[in-house]
Amino acid sequence: MANAQLRKVLITGAGTGFGFEAAMRLADKGFDVIAGVEIYGQVQTLKWQAKERGVSLRVEKLDVTNDGDRRKALDWGVEILVNNAGVGEGGSTVDIPEANIRHQFEVNVTGPLVLTQGIVKQMVKRGRGRVVWVSSREGLNVNPFTGIYSASKHAVEAIAETMAYELQEHNIEVATVNPGPFLTGFNDRMFQTWESWEDDASERLFDYSELAFPRAQFDPEAVFATLTAVAAGEVDTYRNLEPKSMTEETKQLQAVPWERKVTDGLGTRHPAIQHSYEMTPETPVAAS
Repeated sequence: MANAQLRKVLITGAGTGFGFEAAMRLADKGFDVIAGVEIYGQVQTLKWQAKERGVSLRVEKLDVTNDGDRRKALDWGVEILVNNAGVGEGGSTVDIPEANIRHQFEVNVTGPLVLTQGIVKQMVKRGRGRVVWVSSREGLNVNPFTGIYSASKHAVEAIAETMAYELQEHNIEVATVNPGPFLTGFNDRMFQTWESWEDDASERLFDYSELAFPRAQFDPEAVFATLTAVAAGEVDTYRNLEPKSMTEETKQLQAVPWERKVTDGLGTRHPAIQHSYEMTPETPVAAS
């Protein structure tokens, strides 16, 4: 990549999952890593974990929805921004309460975008920079009961793609990483959020105690490697879907709405809905 010399990287949502592992691996590669975590309780834990891994990184409390935290980040001289922080709200589009919908978009879209605006302005002044958006396969396709999460990732896709056009003249690289179903616990936690909804349970269309994430899930190593490589500037593709084995299925599913009729399947349950009732949580993809 043109900006291979960039060294100072901020990763949001680095307390767990993809962000955690990318932070560790980038630090191991010698990058100057700032690992952002949502709450102060995660700060010391991540420092201990970094010490156990034998890597050096800086840990900062950074809730992307908090204006004070976002302003604080403007003092860190970020050259590579990895927008990884995110939450997943599971449930039907017609059941999820308003407050939960708003929270989904605040964490996944509004907060990261406002953070990015400030940091990108600094990158433009320096004449170089890299922004990596951790999107999702759900930003390209949809599944029952993940529609609000998917909507937030579709928004991320639109923002990232537009940003890539807008910032190319300023020498700022923009890329996305699109994880499919990976066994990190994130997907299954999405199907537990209904437990704290403040709503009238009798009005819900579905019994969420009977549902599970509707797909078998892959080992997350592929995303760990790809996210690290994209952030490090070792990969120059704009869109980076993992697992790569799902690329053709993803493209085919993007074509489905063009053929769908409004009367298709009326009065019957969609197979993908039924699959959620039949799945066992945390089901791994069978080894080939």
